[in-house]
Amino acid sequence: MVDLGRDIGSPVWWRGVATLAIAVATLVRLTPGLAPLPTAAPPAPTPTQQRELAAIGVAPRALGGDSGRAVAPGLLAEPLTAMPERPRVDLVASLSEGDGLARLLEREGASAADSATAAALVSSVAPRLADGTRVAIALGRRPDRSVARPLDALSLRARIDLAVSLHREAGRLVIAREAIAVDDTPARIAGPVGFSLYRAARASGVPLAVLAEYLRAIEPHVDVGEIRADDRFDVAFEERRAETGEIEIGRLLYAGLVHAGRPLRLLRWTLAGREHWFDAAGAGANRTGFAMPVAGRVTSGFGLRFHPILGYSRMHQGIDLAAPAGTPIVAASDGRVAFAGWHGGHGNYVLVAHEGGLSTGYGHMSRIAATPGEQVSQGEVIGYVGSTGLSTGPHLHFEVFHHGVAIDPAAASFAATPRIAGADLAAFRARLARLTALPPR
Repeated sequence: MVDLGRDIGSPVWWRGVATLAIAVATLVRLTPGLAPLPTAAPPAPTPTQQRELAAIGVAPRALGGDSGRAVAPGLLAEPLTAMPERPRVDLVASLSEGDGLARLLEREGASAADSATAAALVSSVAPRLADGTRVAIALGRRPDRSVARPLDALSLRARIDLAVSLHREAGRLVIAREAIAVDDTPARIAGPVGFSLYRAARASGVPLAVLAEYLRAIEPHVDVGEIRADDRFDVAFEERRAETGEIEIGRLLYAGLVHAGRPLRLLRWTLAGREHWFDAAGAGANRTGFAMPVAGRVTSGFGLRFHPILGYSRMHQGIDLAAPAGTPIVAASDGRVAFAGWHGGHGNYVLVAHEGGLSTGYGHMSRIAATPGEQVSQGEVIGYVGSTGLSTGPHLHFEVFHHGVAIDPAAASFAATPRIAGADLAAFRARLARLTALPPR
């Protein structure tokens, strides 16, 4: 082999070039042509062959198919000028994602007027139908093939606890509702982990979506990789069982695990408008870190600086983040709005109190989107970037306080542990007791 990138112009290099040229020429010479190969086209079928092909083909009569062998006229068979239609067509269709009932009925052959009427009647008792809902449709006789069939009857399961049907009375479509008894008792499944937590839970009947929620719930408390074979899992989730046999699975409600002999019991609970997983003592998972209120570059840091408007040096108790006017400002962490309004040189200003004696301030807003006393979550919009107060241009003045003392936001560390107290704690413990008292499957 000759390396054509080395010793260019040497006798060995020229020998390599000649070898390459011969190889390329041989390849080009042996390449087959690209012209199409001539073949004989099959002759067109004769009328007799067409009839034979139609006889063995498959095509639905409802769509005008003429498959099947024709019978010669005789004592038991008379020639027809046109194939008669069925007086009634019964079919079942399913709602696809983004589909509507009226559109489905028209697609299956119902008239536009009947389809719109049926959709309006059904929406009066069930405004939204789930994707995949099966609809049983009965289409009546039409005067001729040029018009759509009338809708004679319709039935569907609007919800797990409600069946809806339509039928004609005196030429009009009327609706009938049938309530279905449903058992809302949550389901509880428990068992040993064994070889694999995932396999054990799935084999015990835990739905896949519920299992995914379970793993996310216990992850802040237990390293899943350290779960042992003699540990035990315990889950309770929403389940609705209709008397007709249908089952509807909902959210995970309770996540339990006995790991290395230590029990972990977590319950889903809503606190201050936000759902958390709390342990048996009413404490949530510890959250650290905070979100930057806006995505912008720091134009002025924390510390002593020369004020561009006042004309003298003074303490700058926060950092300035440059951002276009109108950019949404979000809360750095969960907390309660302690102040929202005009605040002197800060202009429109919002102060949010967090756990652990921390609070954050947001100044120079063009507009405030929070009210005093409101609970806000990390990432929730509380205002918009502006240039109110003593400001030379659109930016956010962001400051952090610890027990009322300003600290550098760049060095601040947030740690929040939501807790349930008072009457909420009693209700929380009662709910936990009811779920853990359910007999496991």
